[in-house]
Amino acid sequence: MVVTRMKTIVIADDFAEFRRFVRSKLQGKGFQIVAEAADGHEAVTKVAMEQPDIVLLDFQMPNLNGLEAAAQIRSIAPKSKILFVSQNTDPDIMQSAISAGAAGYLCKSKINSALVPAIEAALAGKRFVGVQQGSPFNFASADR
Repeated sequence: MVVTRMKTIVIADDFAEFRRFVRSKLQGKGFQIVAEAADGHEAVTKVAMEQPDIVLLDFQMPNLNGLEAAAQIRSIAPKSKILFVSQNTDPDIMQSAISAGAAGYLCKSKINSALVPAIEAALAGKRFVGVQQGSPFNFASADR
């Protein structure tokens, strides 16, 4: 019998209720939340310790913003995929996240329907962008 290892996740968001919500959305879906972080510095520290498969990273966090945290995470945990999860729908912000090497960008408004598909796309090496209706970015999943 082949045992599949659960994919590990670090959730980094300054809002504790949102972290709990994300945890509840992923429960029983084959993912293991190995750590949570409330700011960018804590995210970098937890990712360095855990080396997760996926980092769910808010863009706007105290002490170290998501973009700066992502740059550090890419150097200390190069195998970890970064998926930004943010309320910010500014196309320039989304583009800077993707340009920084993120596996995707998911607006919090799409979390109910798109969180698991976004994570699965990132794990499969695909880029995922899920944004609000009417945003200049279209909801899409595409190969890198």
